[in-house]
Amino acid sequence: MALLLEHEFKALPADKQIETLPFLEAVAHLPPFFDCLGSPIVYSPVKADLSGNIKKIRAVYDSNPAKFKTLQNILEVEKEMHGSAWPKTGATLALMWLKRGLKFMLVLLQSISDGERDEEHPNLIRVNAMKAYEIALKKYHGWMLQKLFMGSVYALPYKSDLLKALEKGREVKEEESIEKIHQFLSRVTPILDAIYEMYTKMNAELSYKA
Repeated sequence: MALLLEHEFKALPADKQIETLPFLEAVAHLPPFFDCLGSPIVYSPVKADLSGNIKKIRAVYDSNPAKFKTLQNILEVEKEMHGSAWPKTGATLALMWLKRGLKFMLVLLQSISDGERDEEHPNLIRVNAMKAYEIALKKYHGWMLQKLFMGSVYALPYKSDLLKALEKGREVKEEESIEKIHQFLSRVTPILDAIYEMYTKMNAELSYKA
């Protein structure tokens, strides 16, 4: 899977301390995934949001690489720096939204690789996208954004076209593409789970609607 396996994520260490720079360098290759979903009116903003949040975190990291060596360092330092404004500020807020965009992407891919589908229309990915939206984003979106997304599922590409787009136009057997998705998920899911766990432990998760 050319697009997803372009840049490897480092394995999650035993202490679950995620190094900021390797994480940002790997995740910077993922926003083009949303181009593969079509429906620019919905997914272009998601892609832009993902890219923007990566840039915000990178700017904080670049300001003091030693101080912000890990993602946990970022949350700890910003908590002290921003006081009562934290966690709705800085790279902490950017990472909070970044992880939600990544969660949508991972749940969608996991659902496809698990073979979940509409039996009457097996080449559609609406079922997978709806599941991902329900789990990752819906509760953080207001009424208008929710309606916009619900309408967008009818413009999603066929599964076969999505897999081809992820292979950058190459014709690859579906089983081979699904195996590559498995590889990608096995690397990234533990990292994303650790980020969610970190936000829960530090009481940094916010539930306001965008």
